[in-house]
Amino acid sequence: MKKKLLLLFTVLIVLLAACNSGDTKEKVTEIDFYFPVAVGGDVAKIVDNLVADFEKENPDIKVNARYGGSYSETMTQVMAAVQGGNPPELAVLFSIDLFTLLENDVIEDLTPLFDEKYFDDFYDAFMANSSVGDKVYSLPFQRSTIVLYYNKDAYKKAGLDPEAPPKTWEELVEYSKKLTVNGGKDQWGLEIPSTGYQYWMLQALALQTKENIMSEDGKKTFFNAPHAKEAMQFYVDLSKKHKVMPEGTIEWATVPSDFLSGRTAMMYHTTGNLTNVKTNAEFDFGVSYLPANNQYGSPTGGGNVYMFKGIPKENKEAAVKFMKFLTDPDRVAQWSIDTGYVATRKSAYETDKLKEYVKDFPQAVTAREQLEYTDSELATYQNGEVQKIFNDAIQAILTGKSTVDQSLDKAQKDAEKVLEPFQD
Repeated sequence: MKKKLLLLFTVLIVLLAACNSGDTKEKVTEIDFYFPVAVGGDVAKIVDNLVADFEKENPDIKVNARYGGSYSETMTQVMAAVQGGNPPELAVLFSIDLFTLLENDVIEDLTPLFDEKYFDDFYDAFMANSSVGDKVYSLPFQRSTIVLYYNKDAYKKAGLDPEAPPKTWEELVEYSKKLTVNGGKDQWGLEIPSTGYQYWMLQALALQTKENIMSEDGKKTFFNAPHAKEAMQFYVDLSKKHKVMPEGTIEWATVPSDFLSGRTAMMYHTTGNLTNVKTNAEFDFGVSYLPANNQYGSPTGGGNVYMFKGIPKENKEAAVKFMKFLTDPDRVAQWSIDTGYVATRKSAYETDKLKEYVKDFPQAVTAREQLEYTDSELATYQNGEVQKIFNDAIQAILTGKSTVDQSLDKAQKDAEKVLEPFQD
């Protein structure tokens, strides 16, 4: 009898253990996190480590990190999942995708999910592409500005002060001429990329001249405004008139390689490549504000974290936890150190790790200081179509297929037609 009772008791324990095991398994919430990799360096590995750390702290949540390739490829995959009725919980997409995502009514309003003090700790320059009115729709994450990288060793060879980068367009041309060796066959003075993100580069030149090239509400563009045309003419003149930059198309992805190999002494590029340059440059280099025409200026850039509609309550709660984890000041500081992106929260610059890093590597603080002179990246409704119109116009000018006036006038007319349905 005792043996039967003991056996029954053992069976009950096993059954209870199995039930408890099943309960534990059922309590694990899985969330999908789409992520692009758009700069040099092993960003995917860094994200994997973040996910592992989060899951260790939150064993009841599993994060499925899904790498979508470029920003545009990631956006395509995310929208396919949404349209297929299986929206991801979170995705890092361009900050400028905001109006497109709102137009499709697929993202959550984050305002009620976080307190106001939390939002206030993010830099205003980054929040400009994260909100509309008093509603916040995404969190700044891997954010950037355009900065000037320059080879200090090349400066010394050209008789230039390696601690005094150009501050104006006139100085930029003057320095670039001195740095161009053998008509560019051995070394160019400057490279500004003209594929993929040429709109971003022209936008910087426009901001340095007067103001932005679109309205804050995303409903109007100013592609053919006088200051935009002046900026575009300078972009052209660097290669065709001043002969300090290659003519025609300059690939976005090859510009950092050209800089690292000594093919160009200066480059305009995202601060998101800072750690890549720091790791691989075999020469002393500097980072500075973009030179001014009438004023300093650069658009912000990079990606924000969006939460999608149509997910269960427990998944939403898990997603909020992961968003808070990613944007913790210490992790934001480490992310900036590891990647070169600007730390998006003010409190991150008060952490010991970022204070020490900036002290030893002052180039890391240039982009943050330049935020005082930044404005939003090109963002409109139907942004993909509008951006393509502008990109094609810029490339037509740079390759000599069209004039500044003809191309920008046409771009403005075409953009107005696309944005006509959104006018009040």
